[in-house]
Amino acid sequence: MEQISGAAKAEPRRGRRGGGPGDAAAPGGPAEGAWRFPVPATEASVPLTRHAVRDRLLEQGMTGERFQELVDDLLLIVSELVSNAVTHAAELSPQVVTELSVGRSWVRVSVEDGDPYRPKALENDTGSTGGRGLLLVKSVTLQAGGVCDVERTGEGGKVIWASLPVPPEPGR
Repeated sequence: MEQISGAAKAEPRRGRRGGGPGDAAAPGGPAEGAWRFPVPATEASVPLTRHAVRDRLLEQGMTGERFQELVDDLLLIVSELVSNAVTHAAELSPQVVTELSVGRSWVRVSVEDGDPYRPKALENDTGSTGGRGLLLVKSVTLQAGGVCDVERTGEGGKVIWASLPVPPEPGR
């Protein structure tokens, strides 16, 4: 287990190559791997998780202009999903687990909690202050050419995930 950003701890996911600081990015793409970031279901965990995911993305080679929009989108998605879990699931789920998986052509983030309630993206309601986090995640994901969904876990909770494509190398 390694410390990321002095905050959330990244744990290489079992059964997959976890990567590390010495891993080189694939030619033209990010280094592959999967990591889990378990945190307490508290408001302070939202920025800690976002910073830990950002640091890991950068360590995997997602730096520079080519990856800027992807990284920004992923960090927005992580912030919204962890915030939703902390706000709505903390009573039934004292821990929230974010997972980051990096492939050659895609990046997937997921947030798992122990609450069985499956949220739905609310439509834009100008009279409401809030409640649009999942709609924002869905919109950002679709605009990036990705996919997102909500699934039940074997333990009765849920995992909300988004998978976004890695931008092609310039000139391809």
